[in-house]
Amino acid sequence: MNIYKQIYKEIKKNNKIIIARHIGPDPDALGSSLGLKELIKNTFPEKEVYVIGNPTSKFKFMGLLDKIPEEIDDALLIVTDTPDAKRVDGVDPRMFKKSIKIDHHPFVQKTCKLEWIDDKSSSACQMIAKLALNTKLKLNKKAAELLYIGIIADTNRFMFAYTSPETFKIASKLLEKQNLDITKIYDNLYMRPYKEIKFQGYLSQNFIINEDKVGYIIIDEETLNDYGVDVATAGNMINNFNHINEMLIWVTFTYDKEIKAYRTSIRSRGPIINEVAANFGGGGHIYASGVRIKEEENMEELIEKLSKTAKEYTKNETN
Repeated sequence: MNIYKQIYKEIKKNNKIIIARHIGPDPDALGSSLGLKELIKNTFPEKEVYVIGNPTSKFKFMGLLDKIPEEIDDALLIVTDTPDAKRVDGVDPRMFKKSIKIDHHPFVQKTCKLEWIDDKSSSACQMIAKLALNTKLKLNKKAAELLYIGIIADTNRFMFAYTSPETFKIASKLLEKQNLDITKIYDNLYMRPYKEIKFQGYLSQNFIINEDKVGYIIIDEETLNDYGVDVATAGNMINNFNHINEMLIWVTFTYDKEIKAYRTSIRSRGPIINEVAANFGGGGHIYASGVRIKEEENMEELIEKLSKTAKEYTKNETN
């Protein structure tokens, strides 16, 4: 039995389904979890389906989240876009007798009873769309919009290396089957208040760039307050610095008072960075990773290791 049929079979036979994703959700995490709920409810209206986790105001247009039900003993848990248990928002996967993971990150640990991992996929939303296209799950316009949003966000409008011919095929099928209004979708996803534009200007002016083409900036709580932006906004802005000649790797350290640590986002235009992130307890994709850092000396060590990675990459490219 292929993985699509296995997942569909589990969804079909369980009447209570809880869907979770990673902490600090981005559009792919929200699109894959909310989109999957829409697919299930459209196919099986009688089922109880809950999408849980802390909300984020930046992406509230994507849909409302649910409170976890009191009784979960008989529930099926589905985790999307999350490689390990510690990053699942709102619930511990080990509490569930029945669980499924659908994820496009490189394997970190076995989290669920049934796991579908495809680290060649552009996004978890691409995987959920494939699930819909290969099973009897019924796609409607809302589900297609959510999945399309996750795909374009995680590929940065099809510009990242994770974009494949299959990514375009699936996006095309979503557009074709549901006649999506992509202008409205892009407006919702990329429209921003002026304070965020001003904050982006602050970031542009304050990146420190070293001789190895590693750029970094430390964003403290006072700066976030001065510009009226939150931690999630700061973290998501890292993708806005993709095409700068002087930076091969760039890093934002954003202080989060809730966890008393710096949420650290790392991006690359060539050097492989997830192995470095893993050394600091983080991880992610080869060109997009993250980690939490508590001490400033750890920031310095991270920058040193990333600089070494960038230097080796540059040396290999010029030979």
